[in-house]
Amino acid sequence: MQKTVLITGAGGGIGRATVAYFAERNWQVIGVDRSPALPDFPSSNGRFIQADISHPDAAEQIFSQAREFSPTLDALVNNAAVQVAKPLIETSVEEWDSVMASNLRSVFLFVKLAYPLFKQAGGGVIVNVSSVHAVQTSANIAAYAASKGGLLALTRAMAIEFAPDNIRANAILPGAVDTPMLRAGLGRGHVGSGDMQSRLDNLARKTVNGRVGQPEEIASAIYFLADDTQSSFMTGQALIVDGGATARLSTE
Repeated sequence: MQKTVLITGAGGGIGRATVAYFAERNWQVIGVDRSPALPDFPSSNGRFIQADISHPDAAEQIFSQAREFSPTLDALVNNAAVQVAKPLIETSVEEWDSVMASNLRSVFLFVKLAYPLFKQAGGGVIVNVSSVHAVQTSANIAAYAASKGGLLALTRAMAIEFAPDNIRANAILPGAVDTPMLRAGLGRGHVGSGDMQSRLDNLARKTVNGRVGQPEEIASAIYFLADDTQSSFMTGQALIVDGGATARLSTE
């Protein structure tokens, strides 16, 4: 029987790669993004929903359309996120709330709405896209780091509460991955002030692998967590995919 996945942030770097990865494996894909319809979205085997997940009423509308498309859901990938890259003392209340609404509150709301669809399917999987900033962070990205740390704790709580319903919940923590969000955040000065390629090269040298990750590599790991044949005994866990960056002492 064909499975169905709902992926938020479907228009971003990791989101697009994840949509393609699931579609190529014959999953029905429901994609959600603030951007207009994506030209490469697999509409013949899915449904694209344009919406801003930071608004609570949008979540209800999204799941109303999702239920029209499929009465059950097998996986939910909470991938959408926004980032404010500035010093904490310069971050406004509005900016802080915006990050929390998109990165953390939306996951709380989506999981509540996905729960009946999981139950109808006899179980399901939640994959929350957190970040290495949940466990090790840097200057001028406090709101984002706090939201991703909260998402990691929320994942553990979900795993405990939903286990009796055969619903697994895990988090993936990507490191430096070449996406529009990453490139936009390279102006923080943590990898130098040269041109974009120079900054990417400096960032690559901070990983053990010596390179920046690609969105498809994160999509593959997300699929691993969503696929019951590969990760059926995993729940409440944080899977770090960062080229080994967090394995190295910062003092070396």
